[in-house]
Amino acid sequence: MPITTTLFSWYRSKAAALITMLVPLAVVFGCAAVPPESDREARAEFEARNDPLEPLNRRVYAFNRAVDALFLKPAAIFYRALTPPPVRTGVSNVLHNMKSPVILANDLMQAEFARAGDTAARFAINSTLGVGGLGDPAADHFGIAKHGEDFGQTLAVWGVGEGPFLMLPLLGPSNPRDAVGFAVDSFVLDPFAWWVRVRNDDRAIYSYIRLGFTALDARSANFEGIEDVERNSLDPYAALRSLYRQFRVKEINQGRVPADFDVPDFDDIPDAAEPGSSPG
Repeated sequence: MPITTTLFSWYRSKAAALITMLVPLAVVFGCAAVPPESDREARAEFEARNDPLEPLNRRVYAFNRAVDALFLKPAAIFYRALTPPPVRTGVSNVLHNMKSPVILANDLMQAEFARAGDTAARFAINSTLGVGGLGDPAADHFGIAKHGEDFGQTLAVWGVGEGPFLMLPLLGPSNPRDAVGFAVDSFVLDPFAWWVRVRNDDRAIYSYIRLGFTALDARSANFEGIEDVERNSLDPYAALRSLYRQFRVKEINQGRVPADFDVPDFDDIPDAAEPGSSPG
C-alpha cells in the first residue's frame, strides 16, 4: 500500500475516532460542571465561557500552536511569498467549488431552496465557464454570490444546541454539534470522499493533496487575523474561543445576530475564516 494511502487512511480513522470520543466526553463534563443557579455570578461566568473542558482545551490549543509554528505558519509564509494573489484566489475558488455538493445538501436539508438554487447554478457555471472552479464567473458576471453551509449549521437550524466549547487537535475550535457536522460533511455528504473510497488505494493521494491545500489556503487566508489575535490579546485562547462562537452564530443566522447573544462586535472576525479552519 502506498505511503500516502496509509497516511490518509490513518488520518481519516483517527479524526473520526477522536470526534466520536470527545463529543460524548464533552457532553458529560458539560453537564457535570454546571454551577448551581443559586450562585448567579459563577453561573453567568460559566455560561459566558461555555468551556467546562477548559484545562484540556488549553493543552490542545498549546499543541495546535506548536504544530502551527513548526509547519503551518512557515508553509503559509512561503505560499504567500511564492504565489501571486490571483493564483491563491484560484486555489480558494477550486476548493470552494469542490464543496458545492456538501453546501447544496445542507441548503436542501435546511429548506433554503433559493440558496440551493444559487449553489447549483454556481457549481454549473464555475465548473464550466470557470474552468473547474478556478474562476468565479457566477459571482463576477451573473451576480450569484457564494455562501457556505455545513451540517453543523443544519443541526443548529433543526434546534440542536452547540454544547460546550471544544478545541480539537489540528482541527481547531469547535463544539459537539460542529464536530459531528464536520464528520458528516467529510465522510457522508462529500461525493469526493465517496469517489476516493471506491478505489482507496489508487485515489487516496487526491484526498491527501486536497487536505493539504485546504489547510494551506485556510492558514494563508487567516494569516493577519491569527497574528492580530496572538499579538494583541492578553489571552489568545479566550479570544479565539469568543471569535469562533461569534462566527458560528453569524453563519447559522446568515449574518444576523440574535439580540440575546452578548459577545463583542463581529467586525473583529476575519471574513475569510471558516469553522475549523484556524490552527487554534
